[in-house]
Amino acid sequence: MMNHDDMVNNINSMLQKAEPPVTSDCCIYKVPFAIRSLNPDAYTPKVISIGPFHHSHRHHHLQNMERHKLIYFKAFLQRTQTTLHTFIHCIDSAIPNFRSCYSETLDFTQQELVQLILIDSGFIIELFWRSYYDDWSQDDGFLLKPWLASNIRLDLLLLENQLPFFVIQEIYNLSFTSTNASVPKTKIPSFLELSFDYFAYYNQSNLGFDNGDFSIRHFTDLIRIFHLQHPLQRRPLRIDEPMKHLQSATELLEAGVRFKVNTKSECLLDLRFSGRVLEIPQLKVEDWTEILFRNMVALEQCHYPSESYITDYVAVLDFLINTGKDVDILVQKKILVNWLGDSDSVANLFNSLWKNVTHLYFSSQYSILCEDLNGFCHDPWHRLKATLRRDYCNSPWQTAASIAGILLLILSLLQSVCAVLQVVQQYNDSYKLLQDAVAMQLKDNSGDITNARDRYFACIVSMLAHTDMIPADKGDLATVDKDISANISSRTLSNGKRMTNLVLKVALHAFCHDISDGRLKCYDAFTKVSKWQLYQ
Repeated sequence: MMNHDDMVNNINSMLQKAEPPVTSDCCIYKVPFAIRSLNPDAYTPKVISIGPFHHSHRHHHLQNMERHKLIYFKAFLQRTQTTLHTFIHCIDSAIPNFRSCYSETLDFTQQELVQLILIDSGFIIELFWRSYYDDWSQDDGFLLKPWLASNIRLDLLLLENQLPFFVIQEIYNLSFTSTNASVPKTKIPSFLELSFDYFAYYNQSNLGFDNGDFSIRHFTDLIRIFHLQHPLQRRPLRIDEPMKHLQSATELLEAGVRFKVNTKSECLLDLRFSGRVLEIPQLKVEDWTEILFRNMVALEQCHYPSESYITDYVAVLDFLINTGKDVDILVQKKILVNWLGDSDSVANLFNSLWKNVTHLYFSSQYSILCEDLNGFCHDPWHRLKATLRRDYCNSPWQTAASIAGILLLILSLLQSVCAVLQVVQQYNDSYKLLQDAVAMQLKDNSGDITNARDRYFACIVSMLAHTDMIPADKGDLATVDKDISANISSRTLSNGKRMTNLVLKVALHAFCHDISDGRLKCYDAFTKVSKWQLYQ
């Protein structure tokens, strides 16, 4: 039979060990499994463990650095006059606040936590101090190897590999005061200044430690602030709007968008679109780029869901970059500096950064950017101009050839138009002369038929000067006479202008070759046609 009292005692014991839920003080998280599983190495320290999540006693590949941490901790104690007892007392009183900074229950005793914090903090302070003053000794040869120094710096930025900033800062302030330091207090740099100096390589925006009142929770948070350029207290209020799809760099280029490096701003997130130019700050893609962005995105997912500026930036890059071709476009425009070598590797990097990330909203800045770009791309006139520019003006030589071709086409069209206008004018002048000849004949009251014929042929001569219709030979005159006579007799010609043209041809032959019979037939036919035109 179940013993209820034992069960009650067991549950009460469990409840006593239960810690309160995550509070607002929590800032150091285990990366969510869905995100971590995509690239576990990006969140796991390679050479040194800091803090409780990856304590070296539980990770064998990190144990080698414990000896070096103790060497640096010993040097730190020798540099300060503060006693070890004072440090332990300070840390012991901070343990409750320390525990509340972690999202997971820490399975460590109070003593274990104090020792872990003291050694890790002492190592970090001594490392930063030597880096700041370039005060290296012969014993530092191992840690100064480029591959190891680079990995240590990266490991100190991982979200799961952190100590709260306030704990290290308290120990530092306790160590270097006017009473126990060998230099005046006014010349002792703050721990924030040491941190800025140690991570200066990642401070691409050149943010100064004295630019404002920083509230830094840990080193991952510091790197995020470097990329934001300004502390969050001084950034404009974020207004979230639903995310909007953005076309790739290749599609934007085909639609007429120009890419340009934004050199006016030192903030990596400062993307601008004006006219048809998209300005993007330069980003150097190196081996550590993925690690850096993955940990900043993980921090925003866990701690800054309503201030996810880095995630916004990663989402925009994921939209812009689909294939290696998109990377090549951005590299050509000097927006990306590819130190990975392979364009497809860069594309895969940015395509994977946003996977399994919950991000439903953009900041108003990026939302407006996407709206403007989409509106520009959906305009068919912009796309047509881009096509013409790409196909015919892609290079100086191609532009010159296109301009020359257009000029030749225009000249050919002008020549054709002038020729057509000349023919039309000649036809109109000839037809008017014929009408004048008919009018003179019909209005001649003298009865002198010869006089009328002379005036008629005078008009023919004037017409010839306009039409330039000089026959090559006179062999077809009989055939023409026969045709005109048949047409007149059968009255098959219903168009006055068509009949006039036939008469002109007969008259032309008759006049040029002085064939009297032909002239008479032509005159008679012309008279009949003229009367038919005027009275129909």
